[in-house]
Amino acid sequence: MELPQPSALTSYIEASKPTGIHAQESHHHALAAQVLHNLQYQHDWSQLQIHTQSPESGKTLPKPLVSGLPPQRIYVHPDEQIEMLKLNVQEKDVASEREWVLPTHLRETWSLRRFAEIFDAIDQVPPALDQAAGGEHNIHRGRIGSRRGGKRVLLATVGDDSTVVYYIVHDGIVKPRQN
Repeated sequence: MELPQPSALTSYIEASKPTGIHAQESHHHALAAQVLHNLQYQHDWSQLQIHTQSPESGKTLPKPLVSGLPPQRIYVHPDEQIEMLKLNVQEKDVASEREWVLPTHLRETWSLRRFAEIFDAIDQVPPALDQAAGGEHNIHRGRIGSRRGGKRVLLATVGDDSTVVYYIVHDGIVKPRQN
């Protein structure tokens, strides 16, 4: 009896696994590959990459992070939201921004200290894969479309059934949105 073929996700994770790393690091990298796959094929993100070293210091990150470009804006700062309302600019008319994604498993325990380690290791905006593609390409001038509010990550939490949920986590306090 022959075993069934591995799923596309399993094949992708196996193919993206770096060589010569410890089992714990391998688990973290597989989780990052799973989240990257979810973002690419379920949420239409582009320019995705896994980071294992801090772009800020060059040191090894506490966990691998994913960065990429979502098809639309993930977050609009409250001040920017007010400006957009005044100028009658729709969210769909403002270019998306590269985002950091922190892959986690539902059973992991997170503390403020662990989040602080992640935020200390990253820049406010992830590095672009291609600087020409990562430059300002916003159709609106001024502060609309420029990154505000400090550092943030999209916390990607993977459940035992491979479901991935996403939450925005900011470094510090951000004033609430206007309704």
